[in-house]
Amino acid sequence: KYFGISQSDRASQHSPLHFDLSTFDIFSTLGAGAELHLTPSGVNLLPHKMGQYIRKARLTQWFSVPSVLNLMAKLDVVRPGDFPDLRRVMWCGEVLPTPTLIHWMRRLPHARFTNLYGPTEATIASSYYTVPRCPAHERDPIPIGTACDGEELMILDDQMRPVRGGEIGNLYIGGVGLSPGYWNDPEKTRSVFLPRPGGAGLDERLYRTGDLGRRGADGLLYFAGRTDTQIKSRGYRIELGEIESALNALPGLRECAVVAVRTEGFEGWMICCAYVTARGANIPPSGLRQSLASAVPAYMLPARWMQCDALPRNANGKADRPELQRRFLTAEAQSSASTPRLASGPVLT
Repeated sequence: KYFGISQSDRASQHSPLHFDLSTFDIFSTLGAGAELHLTPSGVNLLPHKMGQYIRKARLTQWFSVPSVLNLMAKLDVVRPGDFPDLRRVMWCGEVLPTPTLIHWMRRLPHARFTNLYGPTEATIASSYYTVPRCPAHERDPIPIGTACDGEELMILDDQMRPVRGGEIGNLYIGGVGLSPGYWNDPEKTRSVFLPRPGGAGLDERLYRTGDLGRRGADGLLYFAGRTDTQIKSRGYRIELGEIESALNALPGLRECAVVAVRTEGFEGWMICCAYVTARGANIPPSGLRQSLASAVPAYMLPARWMQCDALPRNANGKADRPELQRRFLTAEAQSSASTPRLASGPVLT
């Protein structure tokens, strides 16, 4: 209803069928009697082919993921005034870097851009935010917005009590979108589908997303990272996503991922960055570190860098962070001069 999909629309089937976003593409489109255009195999990995596909299909609604949007922006696939039939671009699943959004909005002033938030356990999307105007600054955060009809997003502390406005807390979801739980895994279900304080019954459950959030002075919700991507090193609490956002604002970088691995030194964690440069760019780790130093404090600078031809991907097309951690651990173990020595325990996921 919010997106106003009608019989005249042409939407893409972009997400693979094992990704929950695909159900939105299929049922919202066919339910409205609109055209569903299946994205050809392999096009997702070829930004210029994706651009050609959008033009040829004359898509009016396109639901994608930030990694694809970012890659198309970095390779300058989208021309000014491109995709004249496209009325709305939607994304979900990851944080879209603000510089990428600015790139798209400047080239497609005729389209609307909507950020959707929601884990699989809450049935595709639980909140939405349509960006009213092109952001003025590359470091401006993009809200995840307001809850969808019938759903509720809450920011609670570790005791499941509401936090004050502006404070970062744990993001919980309640309402009609919640899954009954994990298939044949009651223990995991009980660990994250929790009774609402003061409530009872199936309709009074809350899902603990593992995400962090805050409510801004504008009343909108903002994503503030993952509980499992926050580390504490040398006494500083660090959100790895903030480092990635700063890196994505730098020129010459195609994509990057920041992970952390355990060390036995006093710092506790070692920050590592894997990156892919844009075509024709030659950025050594020392140059990238120097550029990043102007955007983040010294304690947030990665200690290890790895330049890649492409980042490893998981089944959902997202950066495979456990695989990157394994690669950094392997490289560190093979380096006779590695300092500090890495711990043998589990790494951050």
